[in-house]
Amino acid sequence: MKARPFLAVLLALVLVVFGLGLGGWWLVWQRSALQLQRLPLVVPRAARFVPRDAPLSIHLFSDGERPLDYARAVAPPRQRRQAAEAIGRLRDGAFAAAGLDYATELSAWLASPVSLALFEADAGAASPASPRGGWLLALGSRDDGGARRFLQRFWQTRSLAGTDLQISSYRGMGLISGRGALLGQTPRPLATALVDDDLVLIASGRGVLEQALDVSQIDELNQAGQASFQEGLLRLGTGAALVQAAPGALERWLGLPLPVPPDQRPGGLLLALQPEGRSLRLSGLLGLPPETVLPEVGADGALGRALLTALHRPTASLALVQDPVTIATIPLLQPLLSRMAGTPDPAGPVPALVVASARGPLLAAASGDRWLLGTAADRPEVSAVVASLASDGLLAAPLEVEGHPLQVWTRLQSGVGRRDDRSEQLQAPLLGWRWQRGDQAWWGASLGQLASLDGAETRRAGRLQGQLEALAAPEAVLQWALDGPRARALLAAWQPWQRLTALAGGPLSEPVEGLALALQDASGALAVHARLDFGES
Repeated sequence: MKARPFLAVLLALVLVVFGLGLGGWWLVWQRSALQLQRLPLVVPRAARFVPRDAPLSIHLFSDGERPLDYARAVAPPRQRRQAAEAIGRLRDGAFAAAGLDYATELSAWLASPVSLALFEADAGAASPASPRGGWLLALGSRDDGGARRFLQRFWQTRSLAGTDLQISSYRGMGLISGRGALLGQTPRPLATALVDDDLVLIASGRGVLEQALDVSQIDELNQAGQASFQEGLLRLGTGAALVQAAPGALERWLGLPLPVPPDQRPGGLLLALQPEGRSLRLSGLLGLPPETVLPEVGADGALGRALLTALHRPTASLALVQDPVTIATIPLLQPLLSRMAGTPDPAGPVPALVVASARGPLLAAASGDRWLLGTAADRPEVSAVVASLASDGLLAAPLEVEGHPLQVWTRLQSGVGRRDDRSEQLQAPLLGWRWQRGDQAWWGASLGQLASLDGAETRRAGRLQGQLEALAAPEAVLQWALDGPRARALLAAWQPWQRLTALAGGPLSEPVEGLALALQDASGALAVHARLDFGES
């Protein structure tokens, strides 16, 4: 009987220790930089001050230090310092573009949210302070005192530099405006306000700031009260940063080519960015123009997956497209299709014709300047391809290579003979081949590519396929994966990446090891899935 009290005390001690351990683990996790991987998307507090028709807005659900801590935590040991420095340069450059010095002015008090909204200037605007031009920056504070001390030092420093300050009241809030800049930079119009003692608003002029305060009073006019914005956050779920772009900002700010009439342009884009190990995952919703019809995956999904698994050799680019004929009729996706399929004019007429006539899944793989395509055996019909190529002067002939019955296409052309023979000789260079295997048809540029369809799978070939699988978009109408060199080349030509590189004051592409993209039908919108891989795997 005496043992019972002892066991009860022992059990209570175990429960207390377990509870303390669980509570301590929860506290550490709450403060851990790794929490950036699982942040739920909520309506940003600063969205209340962003007009709903703002061309571009960016919300970061973090302070200025946690992204650096995350980079150190996930980077390989010998790359931790370089990874943190790259993020730090980008952070410092972004604040410097707004005339702020992170280390001396922000680091001691800055907290989430950190939000930025960009506006288009009116054509007839007389100054950068036009209510429709410039930018708005919202900065959260860890405490009431930090925000107030920042504003005092901010304007005191610029006042000592000769800035004339104007102090006024608007909608019950104190506004300070004037001209200021970092040392060595050209002074620019600035205006500030303090909201609820812990949210600092900094704008590129008094007019921009007054507009932000105006829309904050009416839900129908600000971003936070926008029903589509709230619904989009629920659909996306999680993210450490959020980007919203209006239709007009897709081309100017995000560098998306839109060679279509205004009535065929897409709607706005809502994009969530979420770190995932050494990768950055992007999940977005892009509004589609009216009457846009995306191809249905259906039974062709199994054939598409079979085409992916049939490839066993390294490739630099791997794309899977459902029904390229339908995709090509969508102006928004047609440029992307051409680049994914790798069908520039130097590749010759064979790949361009196959891509243009494939009414089913099409796999496009590329290494160097060599292309390889996989399709359904009867889509496109081989007789139609033969006829079209014959009209272009290509000759079709049967050929057996290592037990593979092929159909090859050549074009007769004149060439110079041996060095001691000045006569011209006819040559027939190989321009393409086709091999049918069951319900699949394979098209290639070189006979050596047949080895890509036989043998054991190599690590690099599986890596690109793994990148597509990691996106978790089995019903995607379009998928694309690139290895490191091709991903870096694509990013280098992308306008937003160029701007980020300029803000960081140095290259950002070296750690990029791969890029994957998938587009999926999402009930009136286009679900965008992307994954950018950094560092060693």
